[in-house]
Amino acid sequence: MEGLEMAAFQIIAAVGSARSLYIEAIDLASEGNFDEARAKIKEGEEAFNGGHQAHGELLTKFANGELPPMDILMTHAEDQLMSAEAFGILANKFITLYEKLL
Repeated sequence: MEGLEMAAFQIIAAVGSARSLYIEAIDLASEGNFDEARAKIKEGEEAFNGGHQAHGELLTKFANGELPPMDILMTHAEDQLMSAEAFGILANKFITLYEKLL
């Protein structure tokens, strides 16, 4: 597996974990377990940051002309990155909402 493919898989794995943790956080908050929910958010943010860092390194290489054009795998990785970011934002909002309701 080459560098670009490996980076794409690193992004996909990291942000996929983050998204799962954000969903767990929402579930915990819905049950009133706010401390555990916030802990899952923090864990999710750490996982997301790993994917975001790998993505940032690719952007730097791209800016320096070091990468080939986009392919379907990298498109998928970027899609997953954006999806996880949205889940993180929404998870925080859901936790805040559940704290007010429960």
